[in-house]
Formats: sequence, structure tokens, C-alpha cells
Amino acid sequence: MIRDRKDRGKNAWKQVTWEEALDLIEEKVNYIKENYGAEACFTIQGTGREVILYAPAYASAVLGTPIFTTALSGDSCYGPRCAVGDYQFGAGYPELDYAAFFPDRYDNPQYEVPKYILIWGKNPIYSSGDGFFGHAIIDLMKRGSKLIVVDPRVIWLATRADYHLQLRPSTDAAVALGLLNVVISEDLYDHDFVENWCFGFKDLAKRAAEYPPERVEEISWVPKETLIAAARAFATNAPSSVAWGLALDMQANGIQAGYAIMSLAAICGYIDVPGGITLTMPASFMGKWRYDTFGFLPDELKGKYIDDPSYGAHNAGSPQGHQSHPDLIVEMLETEKPWKLRMLWILGANFLSAQGAMPRRFYEAYSKLDFVVTQDVFMNPTAMALADVMLPLTMVGEHEGIALPHFGRNTHLLGAINKAVDEGDCKSDVEIMILAGKRLNPDLWPWDTPAEFFTSQIQTKYDWTFEDLQNDVIYQQEYVYKKYEKGLMRPDGKLGFNTPTGKVELKSTIYPGWGEDALPYFEEPLYGPNSSPMVMEEFPLILTTGGRNITFFHSEHRQIPSMREINPWPKVTIHPKTAAKYGIQNGDWVCIENPMGSFIQKAKVAKEVDPRVVHAEHGWWFPEQDAEVPNLFGAFKSNPNLCVPQKKIGKLGYGAPYKGIVCKIYKVDGLDG
Repeated sequence: MIRDRKDRGKNAWKQVTWEEALDLIEEKVNYIKENYGAEACFTIQGTGREVILYAPAYASAVLGTPIFTTALSGDSCYGPRCAVGDYQFGAGYPELDYAAFFPDRYDNPQYEVPKYILIWGKNPIYSSGDGFFGHAIIDLMKRGSKLIVVDPRVIWLATRADYHLQLRPSTDAAVALGLLNVVISEDLYDHDFVENWCFGFKDLAKRAAEYPPERVEEISWVPKETLIAAARAFATNAPSSVAWGLALDMQANGIQAGYAIMSLAAICGYIDVPGGITLTMPASFMGKWRYDTFGFLPDELKGKYIDDPSYGAHNAGSPQGHQSHPDLIVEMLETEKPWKLRMLWILGANFLSAQGAMPRRFYEAYSKLDFVVTQDVFMNPTAMALADVMLPLTMVGEHEGIALPHFGRNTHLLGAINKAVDEGDCKSDVEIMILAGKRLNPDLWPWDTPAEFFTSQIQTKYDWTFEDLQNDVIYQQEYVYKKYEKGLMRPDGKLGFNTPTGKVELKSTIYPGWGEDALPYFEEPLYGPNSSPMVMEEFPLILTTGGRNITFFHSEHRQIPSMREINPWPKVTIHPKTAAKYGIQNGDWVCIENPMGSFIQKAKVAKEVDPRVVHAEHGWWFPEQDAEVPNLFGAFKSNPNLCVPQKKIGKLGYGAPYKGIVCKIYKVDGLDG
């Protein structure tokens, strides 16, 4: 569908053929490149799944621009944890060993079931994030694994855990350092692994000594007795493991929290052992290809991606090559400096509803663009507000593709997506990429079909084809434990880890060069009881957001009647004592407000949260409401990102305060206040 730029925000779409849409894209992109340079174009990608494998290539290999990004402040999803993996271990994304690499899974003779699984800021039963399917936790529980859950909410897994560390949102680093304190002070760590394979242990021990359980309880609200017992259980039951999640990324102190958590696992000897934490080299063939396409650009363009030298980890390209920083892109759109951005290609991102902090600011900034293309499976507020061309995507059963868990960074299998049905005139991300690439950058796109493209990528590593994968359905990657003892973790074949010291860096040799502390530390959130007590006099509650819902995935599925029937309205969870204090009953409409803004959701009164905390659902919009500006399907009515400050990010460029901000609540008459 297309519409005139002057009709943005109006339901004035005209249906056209694919050829007509691609003709328009070719004309507009070439005009912008010829008159303003390729750097006036950029792409934004949404969350995970298939599109993340191709979004950078849409920028560099299709549009010929160095600028690709997300809309998530501080790139607060996956990137912070990958940075920890890169700089602490010199490896890809560290993950719980749930026997995923073995065709016979838990029965494989090499495998050992973890004694404890430390589930931190992750709810895999509902999210199955990045190809980690939550049923694996249940499988392991049936085989004897016990749980330690760190979460400000009482999620289902917490009710089955031996220990639930119900922390104040965004105090994860303090809790992790408290656990380290107990393990080190009580001499519960793995001396052999620490002495032979870790760097900086003595300095880490000094830092951990600053966080005794009593201090951690004061900071985090986790009872010291629970902290001590959980630390002892984790350290004295080998092997144990960690499943860490998005909640760590969504705080400005998130990299330091993740750094401390992985240090805890390392000193206990749980790295790259059966039933511990798996590590692989940072990228496999297709995961690496999407960033290698940056090398196709002319030299004069390669330095024009947008980042800040002070954003150390992000600027160094971990994990996503030369990815431009989303917060700086917003500023660039507003100021038109150092140059004016004119064209955007949106790849599966409804960022006005689900990603952008201060989304009204996003709307104003992105409305300045001359030409916007989006591709998605359904109409949404971002497409309605901003797009000039909307390309309809196939769903997973309607195209050929490859499933690559962890996006090439710890991939246990390659799975074939085999087309099952053919509905409507839609195309996959790969089909559109090839069609657009042939028009805009034909020398880089010799392939005519997705199957040809996939085969060419597969054969950079293997001697079989995509058709072979389709017949076999999956290809199981091999895994070798204790690779650091066999010279398999470093490109030079030497023993150890692929870090400057050749060891797990408990004390970073890299961070100080970026002006960051070499050791993990806790930093109070922007607003909180210890950082801004005067602000909390007016806004006395802590707001956290983003807990997974069984019916929805981010902003998806609100338009599906069967899903909305299960969960018809956005809900803010409030403890009964807190609800009573403010005269709120279950089902009342409630306004949540702080210095940045406000939004409205229905009260869910339950003991799932601490009386000092409220939890709001994210990603809400209302497909049944007026689509046009200013309503935009109600995109700004129930959106907690209205209360999230932008560019209050971590020192290394990663992480933003989506999870722990202040608020007040009060009863209102309805969704419109």
C-alpha cells in the first residue's frame, strides 16, 4: 500500500502491485542518494526472530548506507548481555546449558543436569526469548534442577523456587555483588578455575567486600538471610547455571549487573562445563554475514555511522558491527546535524507502541523524514503515523527461511522454515531484500530466490544446501566442553579465552580505556529512594514494566479477537495494601504518572509485587479505536514508555531506565482519563 506524504497519519492508503511499490521505492531512494548521499538513508529493526538476521544488510547492501539502528534507548535488548560475553569471555552469548546441542538432549552421556538454575530477570515460560524455549526449564525441574529466581514480581517460576530474591527494580548489580561477597568471604568458590583461568580475582574480592548482605538488603530489599542462603546453594551445588534475561539490559547499570552475575558463575567454575553455561565463538556463518555486509560500503561512507566515542562497548561494535546509536539518531532527526536524515526503512518495528522512550518525541522527530517504508504483518500505530509505503510480510508458515537461535552468537541448531501455506500477496523479509537489492545495488545480489541465498550462506561453512536442510528439518551444531583447555576459544589456537589476558576477566582490561570502572559496581537508578528522596515525596512508588504476557508478544496480537478475549485491557499490578491506601479496587482505571508523563491502565490488585512497586504492561495499543492522527489506535493512552526518560543510559552506551523509575498512582474514570 502507498499514500502521499501529505496524508501521513490518515487512513488514505491505496493498494498497488509489488512492482509499483518497488518502482516508487527505487525512484525515491535513488533521488535521495543522488542529491543528499546514501548516508541520508537508514534502517530501524524490530525485535529478534528472522528480521534481525537481515536488517543490517538492508542498510549496507540494499540502500548502501552505513546507518542501521533500533528505536530502543541504549539498545536495551540483548546487546548489553552480548557485550558482557564479548569482553569478559571473548565469546558469544552465554546461556544455560539445557542440552540443546545434543540430538538425544538430556540423555546424552556428556550432559549433566544443573543442580540449581539461577533465573535472573527472565521469564522463559512466557517469553521463550531468542530461541531459548521455556519448556526446557520445566524439563530440567522434572530431572531434579532446583531454582533460584531473581525478580521483583512473584512469577510462576518464583513460586516453584527454593529461593526468590524479590529485589527492588534496577538494583540487580547490588544483589549480584552481594552474592559474590558471600561466595568469596565464605571460601565457596572454585579455586582451581579461579587460579588457572580467571584474571583479577583479588580486586573483585575487594569490590565484593563493599557489598555485605546487610548493605545489599538496605539497597535492594532482599532479606540478607535469603541472599546468604541462595549464594551458598548456588556455589556448593556443582554444576549449576544461570539463565539471564532482558531485565538486566533495561537499566542504565545493566552491563555492570550482567558482569557481576557472570563473574559469580565463573568463580564457581560453571563456565563451559556440562550443566553450566555454554559459550561459543561470537558468530556463525549467517549471524556474521549480516554485519560483514558493512564491508561492501565505499570507504568514504564507513565512518558515517552514528555513535559517540564515549559509548565504549556500543561504539566498539559489540555485538552488532557498526550499529548506530538510537538515542543519537533521535537527536540527529531533531537538529538535522551533522546532516539531515531523509529516508527510513522500518523492519518489523512498531516503536511508537513498544520501543521508544518518550514516544511522542519519537513521533515528532520521525515525522520530519521525506520518505518512509515499513514492512510488517499488520497495520499498527507506527506504520499509520509515519509510513508512505507499507509492504505486507508473510507469516512464518507462509515462507521459506532459517531459524537461528541466539542470532549466531550461541547457536545450537539450524532449523529450516518450510513453507506450508500460501495466503495473499505477501513476501518474506528475504524475498523483499533480494527484490530491493537487485534494483538498488544489483552487483551484490546474484540470487533470485531465498533458497539460493540460503544455500550460498550455508556453503561458507558446510557442503550441503538449503534443500538438504529442508529435508532434514534441523542441523544440530556440535559442542565441545571446556574449550578453553583445548585451544578452541581463540582464533590463534592457544589455550584460554579470547580476551587480552587469555582468561575470564573478572577485572576488565578493556573498560578503563572507555572511562569505565574495571570492576562491577552498583549505581542507583536516576530516580529512587536513595538517589532522589525529594522526588519520591511526590512520586513514592517504583514503576517497573515489560513483564511477559501469555497472549501477546510486545505490541503484537492486540488485533486478534481470541487473544484480546483472554486479556482485553492493559493492567497495572498493585499490591492490595497499596491499592487500599489510594482507594483503588481491582478493575478500576488508574493513572500512573511521573515527571516525564503519564498513562492509564486497569488495576490488577494482587500480591505479585512489593507494596512499594507497581508493574505496568508494555506494548499496548487499541486496533479497534480510531486509526488516524491524533489517536493512532490509542498508541499514547496506555504506554508506560511515556514515563521513561530518554538518553539516561549506561556509561558504555548500553542500557536505559525502562525497569526502575518512580511514579504515583490515582484512580480515574476511564481510559481517556
